[in-house]
Amino acid sequence: MEYLKSLGYFLLAGLFEIGGGYLIWLWLREGKGIVYALFGAIILVLYGVIPTLQPASFGRVYAAYGGVFIALSLLWGWKVEGIVPDTYDLIGGAIALLGVGIIMYAPR
Repeated sequence: MEYLKSLGYFLLAGLFEIGGGYLIWLWLREGKGIVYALFGAIILVLYGVIPTLQPASFGRVYAAYGGVFIALSLLWGWKVEGIVPDTYDLIGGAIALLGVGIIMYAPR
């Protein structure tokens, strides 16, 4: 159960970081209104809180989160921007997720 909770926190943090960053992107790069920036900033603050719920040290959580971020960013690009990941994207994402599994969930 702890593994599922931890994975859920990673997923939620990733969606908040990428989603909040995307709203800031839309504001600055696409000329969307300041409301996009405000919502993006709020979501990014919440992203900063979510990793504190993980059952591991700061360094380990953030190191592993890097791999989650890679995979979720590829999925975001595919589903939101319509950029289909190629073979190398998929291989790199899989390697990153393997690293997450080793860093966070290997027996110690």
